[in-house]
Order: sequence, then structure tokens, then C-alpha cells
Amino acid sequence: MKLYNDLTNKKEEFIPLTEGEVKMYCCGPTVYNFFHVGNGRAFAVFDVLRRYLIYKGYKVKYVQNFTDVDDKIINRAKQEGISAEQVADKYIEEYFIDSRALGIMDADFHPRVSQTMPEIIKFIEDLIASGHAYERQGDVYFDVSTFPTYGRLSGQSIYELQAGARIDINEIKDDPLDFALWKAKKEDEPYWESPWGQGRPGWHIECSAMCNKFLGESIDIHTGGYDLIFPHHENEIAQSEARNNVQFAKYWLHNGYINVDNVKMSKSLGNFFTVRDIAEKFDLEAVRLFILSVQYRNPINFSDESIIQSAAALDRLYNAKENLKYLLGTAQDKPIDENEKAWLNALIARLAKFEAAMDDDLNTAEALGEMFEMVRELNSFANEKTSKAALEEALNIYMKPAGILGILSGREDILLDEDISALIEERQKARKEKNFKRADEIRDILKDKGIILEDTANSVKWKRG
Repeated sequence: MKLYNDLTNKKEEFIPLTEGEVKMYCCGPTVYNFFHVGNGRAFAVFDVLRRYLIYKGYKVKYVQNFTDVDDKIINRAKQEGISAEQVADKYIEEYFIDSRALGIMDADFHPRVSQTMPEIIKFIEDLIASGHAYERQGDVYFDVSTFPTYGRLSGQSIYELQAGARIDINEIKDDPLDFALWKAKKEDEPYWESPWGQGRPGWHIECSAMCNKFLGESIDIHTGGYDLIFPHHENEIAQSEARNNVQFAKYWLHNGYINVDNVKMSKSLGNFFTVRDIAEKFDLEAVRLFILSVQYRNPINFSDESIIQSAAALDRLYNAKENLKYLLGTAQDKPIDENEKAWLNALIARLAKFEAAMDDDLNTAEALGEMFEMVRELNSFANEKTSKAALEEALNIYMKPAGILGILSGREDILLDEDISALIEERQKARKEKNFKRADEIRDILKDKGIILEDTANSVKWKRG
């Protein structure tokens, strides 16, 4: 498996620090609002990476944080007339509603800044003690001049960065590039006690401290949106490696932007759609498929039309699954014949091509193409004469890529209209042939799915119960 490492700007063979194990950190949301679909892209694509690593046999330890101490949270608390803690609690709860609807598995750990304060303070103390940070009037800053390789992730030298940097009139740091590790208390803001007085941590220090607490000094994969490369991830590297004297993260992966009319979607530009907003119009599983329809490093353009197309594609994938399940209901127990073996081998070959695409820097676009080729193979061969054993094996093969992509598990109890019509047609045929046992079985199947039948003189009417 090869991944594009933004630290080296090339594809590299993935070799974990510890054989068979992967330590992975994904930058999570600042919880002052519902997250938008641009954030959702990062959460979804790296959820797929996690799923694929598990599929390949790795034991994955996955951490995604919540930033619950931030100016935006404080401002939202003032607007809503509640505490910053209440704002964070509210939007963390809302995050899980939206993320799970988008098919994103919960992380193994979801640490919060407010619950990691002892580790953050200790981290800063160590940086001061080693000469990498300094205190000024209750603020603490990281001294970038003590870390000569600063800028290597973003591909900029300290000299280039210094040329464009400025010190704000209210700042008291020694150098424009130095960044805040701790901020002295301001009026009407939450604060914590520290060796430098009452205050709260800067943004960048939180991820380093949480990584260190839950994953250790060195991790395999660090992920996030492309906009986090500088300064957030650059600063994480500096403070982590300055303190621990070991490489912080071996592989750095960043997803491209979601654009609206070819302009980056962002809250600051006001051109964003929250996942909650989109869920009012579209099935979020279709949104997930839309996100995965483009390789994660490339930009993707958002529009209603693109989601509608993804919804239609998702229906095709579900139809193939439901057709196999339907055929299994009446399939005969008999040995797999030579034609069926050839068919299954063709599906296995498609699965191998799917895996090859995923091994090529998580190319979900190409992988999805192979999954649709599987659909073509399934639809062209599977019928009422196919053996039960072959159908079961075909369904097992088909659901492997579905599980990796995190799709085709959201409609377990829902029948599509065309599926209902097909079952009703089969029931009518069974009744004409006086196969009342099968007719009753189909009625019971539909009843279990919430479908109520009404037999009339000329037809059968149905409705969802």
C-alpha cells in the first residue's frame, strides 16, 4: 500500500512503526456549530482509510479530538446566553448525530481540550525547561528559532516565512513566527490555573498534547484538511519534536477542498452547507458516495446535481445487493457448477482490482469504478437458477468493498419500490399456480418490512405501514 506523504511530497510504501499496528490521529471539529460538508470530507475519507487498514489486518488505534476551548465557542456562548461548556456539549452531541448519519465510525478516543489541561500544561512546562518556549506577561510562546527545520511540511523556510510575517501591535512575542502555547486570561472568558497565571491554551498545543497522551510520542498517520498544513500542523511538528526529540508523525495526509462554484467552501466565506442542512434534502449516504467519488487529494465541486447523481448511483449499488438477497430467498441447495465458479472468479478479480486502487493512495474513485463493474457482473449472471452457495459467496464478495467504503448498510429494513413490485408480481404468480405457501411467505416478508397489501378484484394495492 502506498500513501502520498505531504512531509516528503511523494508516494511512499506504508510501513507502520510497529508491525501490525497503526496509530492514527485526525484533527476534529471546533464545536461551536454543526460541521459543514467540507469538514465532513476529511472525516469521511480518513474513516475509509481506517476501515481499509482494519480490512488489511492492522490493529488501528484512532484518535479524533474535539476543540472545546476556542474564541468561536466563547462568542457563540455570549450569543446564546449559555456557558462555553454548554455550547461545546451541545455541538459535540450534534456532531455524533451527523457523523454517524454520514457513516463515520466513532474514534477509539475523542479527547476534549478541557479534559486534557494537565497534559497540556505539562507539555508547555517541558518546552520552557528545554529552552524552546518563553513566558511574557502570562502568555507563553514557542520560540521558532530553536527549531531549525520549521516549515518543512509546508515547504517554506524560516527565512521565507519571516519575510511575510508581522507582529500585531498587541502582541509581546519576540519574533513574528513565534506562536502562542498559552494565553493569559481575558475578561468573561473561561480560564484554568497554570504556572504562568490564569489562562487557556493556544490552538496548536492541544493536538500535540492529546496525541502524546493517547498515542505516544510518535504516530504513524496524521490527517486533516489541506488548510491545516500551515500553521496548525507545522506548529504541531515543531512543538512535539522539540519536546520529545523523535519524529512526531511518519505520514501526513491531507484532503483537498470541497468547492462551491469552484471556490473553497468555508464558514469564513459564508458559502458553506452544514451536513445537517444537506440531510434535509438528501440521503447522507449519497453524500458520502459523492465525497468518495473523487480521490481524496483532489478538489471536488459541490452541487445539488452531483448529489442527485450520487443518489442514483447508490440505488444501483443497493439494487444489486437486494437482488442477491431476493434470489437467496428461493435459491436451491446444490453444488456450485463450473459456470458459477467462473463467475465468482470474475468477482474475485474485480475485488483484487478494487484493492489495488485502494492501495494506490486510497483512490476511491477508481475503486468505486471496480465496484460498479461488480454490479454489472452480478446483474448479468445471477438469476433464479443460480445455486444458493454461489449467491451467498457472491454477496460476501460484494459486501467487502461496501464495508470498506462504509456504504450499503443503511437500508437493511427498507425495500425499494421496484423490489416491492417484484415480490408482489412473484406472489401473484404463486397464487395462480396455487403455490399458496410461497404466496403467504411473500406476504409475511412484506409485512415484516412494513408493507401492507390489499387484494382487490383486479390488482394488488400496497402501502407502507
